[in-house]
This record gives sequence, C-alpha cells and structure tokens, in this order.
Amino acid sequence: MHIVDSCGWLEWLTDGDLAERYEQCLAEVDQILLPGVVLYEVYKILKREVGEEKAILATSYMKQSTVIPLDDYLAIKAADIALLYGLAMADAMVYATAQMHEATLYTSDADFKGLPLIQWMGDNLTT
Repeated sequence: MHIVDSCGWLEWLTDGDLAERYEQCLAEVDQILLPGVVLYEVYKILKREVGEEKAILATSYMKQSTVIPLDDYLAIKAADIALLYGLAMADAMVYATAQMHEATLYTSDADFKGLPLIQWMGDNLTT
C-alpha cells in the first residue's frame, strides 16, 4: 500500500509534466491509501481549473482507493508532525497518514523532500 500526494494526482489527471512518473503508482487504485485531505485538495483544484463535472469524475476514480478519514489520533499526530518538520496542515495530515500506515508517499512537493517514507518524483525532467 502507498499514498500519492495531491500534486501527483493532479499531475496525472491533468497530463502534467510528471504524469508519466505517477502513472505506475496510480494504476492500481486498490493499492492506494487516500487521505481525505488529498481528495479535498484535488477536487477543489480540478473544480476551479477544469469544472465540476471533471472534478467529480476524477474524484469518483480516486474514491476506488481506500479513503483514510481524519480522526482524533491522526489529527494530533499531524499536528506533532507539522511542528517537527514545519509542514503546512494538509501536508502534515498526508505525512501522518503515511507514517500511521507505514506507507510510501509518492510526491513532487518540495516540502517533503528528504523525509523518511518519501519516494521523490520531481526533478531531472527531460523535455
């Protein structure tokens, strides 16, 4: 099981520069843990950028993954992680979910670079 950060979902869903890098880790939705905050971020951005219909279609696909809701334990763990690593709230929630489930987090968000459990997907693009 693994987690794909919001940036990875958005790259793949919008055919961004890193879409091919994320394709393999997004192909098997039954192997993905989906923090609820990632669903929120992706829906919000897609609705704003490409419209509600496409946002709904995309998040319907995403919800085939195992959605991990925010509960009291995860909220407190995320707060501790935010303080420890200086992460924003949403990033801390995603990272706390990865830690709780001992899951690899695939991301190209520079705020995560160098942290344990991270599979870095950015940099070194040949275009």
